[in-house]
Amino acid sequence: MANPIQWANALSTRPSLEAAVAEVVDRVGRSLSMPADLGLVFISSAYASEYSRLMPLLQERLSVPVIIGCGGGGIIGINAKGESQEIEGTPALSLSLAHLPDVSVHPFHIPADDLPDLDSSPDTWVELIGVSPQEQPHFILLADPFSSRVNDLLQGLDFAYPGSIKVGGLASASAMGVQNGLFYLSEQEQLVGSLYREGTVGVALSGNIVLETIVAQGCRPIGQTYQVTKGERNIVLELAVQDGGDMIVGNAESRPPLEVLRDLIQTLGEADRQLAQHSLFIGIARDEFKRQLGHGDFLIRNLLGVDPRIGAIAIGDRVRPGQRIQFHLRDARTSEEDLELLLEHYQQQVYGTIDTAGALMFSCLGRGAGLYGQPDFDSQLFRRYMKNIPLGGFFCNGEIGPVGNTTFLHGYTSVFGICRQREQGNEPPKNNLLL
Repeated sequence: MANPIQWANALSTRPSLEAAVAEVVDRVGRSLSMPADLGLVFISSAYASEYSRLMPLLQERLSVPVIIGCGGGGIIGINAKGESQEIEGTPALSLSLAHLPDVSVHPFHIPADDLPDLDSSPDTWVELIGVSPQEQPHFILLADPFSSRVNDLLQGLDFAYPGSIKVGGLASASAMGVQNGLFYLSEQEQLVGSLYREGTVGVALSGNIVLETIVAQGCRPIGQTYQVTKGERNIVLELAVQDGGDMIVGNAESRPPLEVLRDLIQTLGEADRQLAQHSLFIGIARDEFKRQLGHGDFLIRNLLGVDPRIGAIAIGDRVRPGQRIQFHLRDARTSEEDLELLLEHYQQQVYGTIDTAGALMFSCLGRGAGLYGQPDFDSQLFRRYMKNIPLGGFFCNGEIGPVGNTTFLHGYTSVFGICRQREQGNEPPKNNLLL
């Protein structure tokens, strides 16, 4: 291939922001032989008081037409030894640069007030973004967790661009009271590097590029699959058991979910009973028509609370009668096994048959060393399977990625966006290969 995609990343842990910028620019610049078309920068919230200086410092040393980025409570990248590293709570700067031949790079900043109503037509959303669905764009999205209306944005983008992949995360901080930051540069708009405190920054990539995803939710199912027989908003009021997780039993008795849960916990071993006290989640089946549900078929949501009076449970999503749910547990071992299974699947299906250019990692603040008891776990596991693939990213206050054909905001998840060229220039876009 005459002019392939080039992708490079560098991570610096220098306490001086000037020194960190100089290091990452120098190292990334030595890795690219062609001019960069896109930059992605992630900066530790330990530098929060210096956020306004980041883009001017980068522009002194770089000439890149589009840069987006954000602050994070933890930063992910490739250190000077060529190893992936996750820096949590201390100064760190990660810079990825990509040379993208035959790829249209369209950046945008969207204040929440500019979002259309959810009953607007797809054309309204297309007008907001400025890219035709016929271009089959894929999206990288970085949003403020408090002012972006990100769930509305994801729903609107799925509506207007149903075949497109959307990945990203919500800006985060390592301590309470630290203000988030979003970074944006667009030479097309003659806009110098800007610092935003609200909304969403993003980029739409179309043309000779494929964006594939791994969404590791880090949970395992326990017990049977149930069907919601009565629910309101995010409150599950009644459940009916399913026969082998396949079909609803003809006249199965509906029971309060808290009663179902108490019976289920009694069947667990001691370790899982202890785990259920603090790491119990709800999985919502995404495919209404799939009879046998397995790994990756559930969207994992928080269990928010219970009402002992009526036996109801509240979850972190809307529910409706007819949906199938299953209780899940999460721990370090499960998270490791979940990600490794997905990586093995991707490696067997795709990796090694094509040239992967680079990758982004959006991981929850609740993972990392706090979950595994050791640093760099998810990123090093990724690089064990995707050898020598430049990897950059950050620890998020919510992770964006698809489950099935729908894009969701996740928690406790690691989302990987893997970029490569189309095969022979005409490969159709793929949705999430794994879920």
